[in-house]
Amino acid sequence: RKQQHRLIIWDTFFATFKTPAIKQIRSKRLFIALEFESFEMNKKIIDCCIENGLITDWFLFAPNCLRIAPPLIITEDEIKLCCNIIVESITKVYGN
Repeated sequence: RKQQHRLIIWDTFFATFKTPAIKQIRSKRLFIALEFESFEMNKKIIDCCIENGLITDWFLFAPNCLRIAPPLIITEDEIKLCCNIIVESITKVYGN
């Protein structure tokens, strides 16, 4: 059951983030990093996410990467909501 839940989360996140703004997606289980071209772009996206109710941050060792670290009890609906907020934020900052 837990493995299936992780796969749903994994598939949902990776299927959602298809944009040229994201240079690379890295992950270790449910910890995901979205890499952007610069800290400035990443910071604008993070600020937009926070304005829309999604708390996120960057990595101290990789300031151009947005950190996604969902709770282990996250539901599929919550994942979709978070993904929508991130995609809308990227679109607002990047343009497409």
